[in-house]
Amino acid sequence: MPNNQRRITLRDIAKDTGLSPAAVSYALRGLQVPPETQRRVREAADRLGYQVDPIARALASGRTDTVGVLCESLTDAWQQGLAVTLGRRLLATGRHALIVDACNDPQLEAQLASHLAAQRVDALIVLPVDPAADHWKQVARQTALIAIGDGLPGVTTSAEVVFDNELGVTDALSRLASAGHRTIGVVTPRLASTPDRPAESMVHRVAGELGLTLTVHTSPYDLEGATAVARTALTDPDRPTAFLCFGDSMAYGVYAAARDLGLTVPDDVSVLGYDDQPLSRLLTPPLSSYRWPVDELLDLIVERTVRAVEEGKRSRRKVLAPTVQWRGSVAGPRNGAGTG
Repeated sequence: MPNNQRRITLRDIAKDTGLSPAAVSYALRGLQVPPETQRRVREAADRLGYQVDPIARALASGRTDTVGVLCESLTDAWQQGLAVTLGRRLLATGRHALIVDACNDPQLEAQLASHLAAQRVDALIVLPVDPAADHWKQVARQTALIAIGDGLPGVTTSAEVVFDNELGVTDALSRLASAGHRTIGVVTPRLASTPDRPAESMVHRVAGELGLTLTVHTSPYDLEGATAVARTALTDPDRPTAFLCFGDSMAYGVYAAARDLGLTVPDDVSVLGYDDQPLSRLLTPPLSSYRWPVDELLDLIVERTVRAVEEGKRSRRKVLAPTVQWRGSVAGPRNGAGTG
């Protein structure tokens, strides 16, 4: 049966203790009343079963103790793990994470960001689909905005912890070129409406400097979708001899498509990932990938989020560098293919 018991209010405690509601409120917050009065009020609150009304507390303090976490796509295993751990870290600071998924859709991202800001989250942490979108400026005026991975150009963010994509992309393409590859497929979640994401923009410049031919393939993060994209690329007459995948989840699709087509990694096609998922070490052969310092990333994000909420302070941009995890998924092209 539903519980129809009336909520105990400050007035009930005031009547029980003979104090005014204002004095009770101060006592519960440890303000402006003697310690003995604070003790008496708290004992009465416990005896009567008083519970703080979170809505009233939010109205009084201006805070909801809730932090929005807006992910590009939770189909990606790396983002899943980051969001879960970030939620736990925020909970340890007394804050609840409201984790939402933009599904790699710029329009949905704009709607969700605006909705979370309107709900008065104390801060919004984003892994953006479209870093250059106009809506970020408005969101930053409504709440503390913290960006992970890519910066938000022209936006007054409270903090940005970004990835050194120039280092990662340059190292990745240089290694593939040194192995003898000249035609390289780049598998990316980039959409036609988000052409200027930093990593994706970087590959064209670096490839030009190295004299490489690039084919760019837009892919979802899920295995079935990534496999279909990779299968199309691998059946092209001028198929790439190597793939750089901006997410290990998409690299798994290259493995699956190669197997379906009777090709082997790395003899027929080399594959290089970009976020070093634990599962990547279990593939045959293990996937070479780039590992980002996730623990440092989480420490920085939580610390800077708390600082922004409690002190209203902005933090300087922090750039994190990857380290390559070189395994067995990259070799030279077979019979000199792609070395022209």
